[in-house]
Amino acid sequence: MQTSGQKGKGASGQSNWPALRKRLFDMVSVGVINDPLNKGYDIVSTVILIINLVVSVMLTFDELSVPYGGILLTIEKITVAFFAVDYVLRFITAKLLYTEYSEPKAILRYVFSMAGIVDLLSFLPYYLPVFFPSGAVAFRMFRVARIFRLFRINAYYDSLNVITEVIYSKKQQLLSSVFIISILMLASSLCMYSLEHEAQPEVFKNAFSGIWWSTSTLLTVGYGDIYPVTTMGKFFSIIITFLGVGMVAIPTGIISAGFVEQYSRFKKIGDYAIEEDLHFIKVEMNKADPWTGKRVMDLGLPKGMIIAVIQRGKDTLVPRGDVELRSGDRLIIGAESLKNDRPIKLKEVTIRRQHPWNGTALRDLDISRQTFIVAVQRKGRTVVPKGDFVLRENDTILLYSQKSREIDEVESTSY
Repeated sequence: MQTSGQKGKGASGQSNWPALRKRLFDMVSVGVINDPLNKGYDIVSTVILIINLVVSVMLTFDELSVPYGGILLTIEKITVAFFAVDYVLRFITAKLLYTEYSEPKAILRYVFSMAGIVDLLSFLPYYLPVFFPSGAVAFRMFRVARIFRLFRINAYYDSLNVITEVIYSKKQQLLSSVFIISILMLASSLCMYSLEHEAQPEVFKNAFSGIWWSTSTLLTVGYGDIYPVTTMGKFFSIIITFLGVGMVAIPTGIISAGFVEQYSRFKKIGDYAIEEDLHFIKVEMNKADPWTGKRVMDLGLPKGMIIAVIQRGKDTLVPRGDVELRSGDRLIIGAESLKNDRPIKLKEVTIRRQHPWNGTALRDLDISRQTFIVAVQRKGRTVVPKGDFVLRENDTILLYSQKSREIDEVESTSY
């Protein structure tokens, strides 16, 4: 029979699991640097990956592997174990990465994603020879997948991330160029086989020999192991070589144009605030604010408004959808200016001792209905004013009016 204390302990453990899993998810997520643990894990995982790759290279040198093989293998064992632990942590926190899916679907989504496959191949081939010794050589080849973990550094450097974005944005054009090259390779291989098979039956044995020749000719300058000897074969080879230069230039031009477009887009985004007149304000969160404790995706911001940056202590966070706002966070909020023909007049006015509004309640102010006091700043605090709010000396008020003349009149008496 379970006692009440045991029940309370079990319930407490269950209630702490979501918070612990969220903590683990923030830790393994690259680029989440809102506390030292998350930042430290990113640094440690990157250093361990680099050490593992360096050790893998050193083990290929006899002059290093013979005297230091034991140490190098121990280092490799430790680093691979870290990859295995990292995979388990990402596995159990997959639901927080794919919040729109159920728990089993989120896990499958991660396992079969490109990142999940790379993470799995980072450690699994190391342990498979224990169970399948005959496949040790093949398993070792898959360890090369570890190097793809370096792409996670893209989260820190936009210049590296551009490569991925360019390839993704130009994937249709690149696929089309690869398709054209494939057709040209197949056609040229069959033609060369027909022209050279009788003259060189041992060299051009079949269509695959022609594909090898066409690939080395179209994509490089040829290896010299297979070449035509007949007059027609040499003439056809010249044509294919010229076509190969043009075909390889197509994907090269596509990627080059993509880089130019991407950097132009970055520059345009950097000038966006000037070109589109985007305005920013800074808001500091406190415990009483309704946004405190909510994720960015759950705020329901109106169209045209964005949270550009979240400042938390000394760190600056990218406002991803799953980032939870906390008390003390400073939000940089941007919004487009209204595009209409009627200008909106906003002006700050500081109340001085001799100003006629000093000591006057808002309901008693002599202003037109087209002029409003939007906010009052007093001693560093911003107050939303009500009718019984009394203005004091050194208060700064934010006035809104469709008539600039009235604001000018108020400002002229503020000294």
